[in-house]
Amino acid sequence: MKYRQWLIEWLDCYVKPSSKQKTNTRYSEIVSQHIIGDLGEYEMSDLTPLMLQRFTIELLQRGNLKTGKGLSANTVNGIITVIQSSLKLAYSIGQVPKYFADKIKRPRAKEKQVMCFSLKEQKTIEQEVLRGKNTKMFGVVLCLYTGLRIGELLALEWRDVDFHRGVISVIKSCHDGRNENGEFARIVDTPKTKTSEREIPIPKQLIIYLRNVKNDSKSNYVIASNSDRPISVRAYQRRFELFLKKLNIPYRCFHSLRHTFATRALECGMDVKTLSEILGHKNTNITLNRYVHSLPDHKREMMNRLGKLL
Repeated sequence: MKYRQWLIEWLDCYVKPSSKQKTNTRYSEIVSQHIIGDLGEYEMSDLTPLMLQRFTIELLQRGNLKTGKGLSANTVNGIITVIQSSLKLAYSIGQVPKYFADKIKRPRAKEKQVMCFSLKEQKTIEQEVLRGKNTKMFGVVLCLYTGLRIGELLALEWRDVDFHRGVISVIKSCHDGRNENGEFARIVDTPKTKTSEREIPIPKQLIIYLRNVKNDSKSNYVIASNSDRPISVRAYQRRFELFLKKLNIPYRCFHSLRHTFATRALECGMDVKTLSEILGHKNTNITLNRYVHSLPDHKREMMNRLGKLL
């Protein structure tokens, strides 16, 4: 069987029924854009470890379809994951006599630098939001004090907010994608991972503001558009970009609000295990590796010692 044929079968019969729509879309794009053109016409039995390694190097050097330059290590590792997953399943169900894609030497991916807002910038953002009349931007402050991802924020409904207990239940997320008809749409799904389903305590200082937003809202969603309809991820990111420009604050992506929350929490002495649970990380090592290095030296040393006790 040609690898192209198997990839189509793999996507339709194994990935699509068992994966989130976002994962299925991403894998399908990787297959069509990066794999089928170079490897698709080969018989699976003709593929070799050296062939796959040369393909990996080619991606790193000239894999960008728009510029002709190399792809990042993170992007290439995503392509390798698709190759390995598809060929491993092919081997397990007897489509190929052996599995060798684990012999691919992955490029070393760089840990993304944690970017967060300074205390001064954070205070400026908070003051502008809380004294303004644009309740849509309240989501920015909510993320600064809960660490919500943008998809979790925009999928949040008022029924997910328990004012009596003072907690937010994260049970769904959303992203921009294409629906079954291929039309651009806002897709609501379960959170990123199982541990992303969680309860987050709401700081007491924010509850009164959140109640005011609810009293003025005619939507089921905490953050809604002027017509009280849900907002797309792309549209809210753009609003945030313009908001920072208005305040003369250097641009940082929306996810920096989550990084800022985590950094402030550690600076205030929150233990890593608690922070990891609030952020919805799979384990505390992710939290330690991603955030502890951004702390002052004495606090970093303290948190590292704490991490060894977990």
